[in-house]
Amino acid sequence: MAGQSDSHLLSFSAPEVEFLAEDELVEIIPNLRMDALNMICGDFGPFFPQIATKVPLWLAVALKKRGKCSFRPPEWMSVERLTQVLEAERESPREFQPLPFHYVEISKLLIDNGHEDIPDIYMVRSLIEDIRDVRFHKVETGLETISGRTHAVKLKNLSAMEVNIVRPFMVRALQAFYKLDSPEMIQQPEATVNRRPRVIDRGPRVSLQIRPFSLYYVSMLLSDYCHFNFISI
Repeated sequence: MAGQSDSHLLSFSAPEVEFLAEDELVEIIPNLRMDALNMICGDFGPFFPQIATKVPLWLAVALKKRGKCSFRPPEWMSVERLTQVLEAERESPREFQPLPFHYVEISKLLIDNGHEDIPDIYMVRSLIEDIRDVRFHKVETGLETISGRTHAVKLKNLSAMEVNIVRPFMVRALQAFYKLDSPEMIQQPEATVNRRPRVIDRGPRVSLQIRPFSLYYVSMLLSDYCHFNFISI
């Protein structure tokens, strides 16, 4: 139980990651005239009909639900751009294409609350899901190449949801890897013989070679600690 609670502390739930993403700025087109909103996080507005402006995602969703604005999808959410990203992800097995850090959460909130404002919404949704699947498969493949001398892992251009999924797994896997591969866990043959009472020599013994533990097998042992909480788009 203690190990599982520690694992949960290393990651956020999907709604928590989505909550953090709501501070990202998005562009809206108001359909009302309103004075500027002065908030702790900043000043937004004034708002004029049909003049685009940027506001936090949470404010954009709140105005949209009240019929006060429409969304202007970001450039990276176009079918053309997403198709290019997907092709580049498939062609580069060791590199991640640059996308907004909260691209999964932003796209989900925009699609859920403003589907009529997004052109080719079904194609956009499908492309984002394909990109997410390809990127996570690359993460899984990269984890299998980690050697016993690995002290850190650098993955460039990962998104918040991808980091949240990988982080608890990586921490527990590396901890178990080093623990199982440490000298304290592997008893030396001489020390083992000295601790045991003498027995009759029954012939030559074949010495067993101690092999380093593989991170792949450690990851299989730790599968119970990996909770892949994807946001369904």
